[in-house]
Amino acid sequence: MSIIIKPLVTEKMTSITEKQNKFGFVVRPNANKIEIKKEIEARYNVTVTDVNTMVYAGKNKSRYTKAGLIKGRTNAFKKAIVTLKEGDSIDFYSNI
Repeated sequence: MSIIIKPLVTEKMTSITEKQNKFGFVVRPNANKIEIKKEIEARYNVTVTDVNTMVYAGKNKSRYTKAGLIKGRTNAFKKAIVTLKEGDSIDFYSNI
C-alpha cells in the first residue's frame, strides 16, 4: 500500500514550487518523514533534502437548504511538503 495518496496541485502550492523548489503531497496519517522521503525518491527519481509534515483536523460545516439545516464534517488529512535538491523537479502532468 502506497504512503502517498495524491500530490497537492493548488494555486498556493504551485507558487511555492516555482519559488522554492518545494512540492506538496497528501499522505497517509501514520506515515513518518523517513517513509515519505523514501517513497518520493523511489517514485519520482529525485533527491529529497527536507520533509515537513502537517496534520489537518476535519472541520464542522453546516449549510441551509430547502430541506433544513444540513450538518457535516470535512475529512482530516496529513500533508507533506518536500524540498528537493537544487536542479531536481517533479512533473505531475507528464503522464496525462
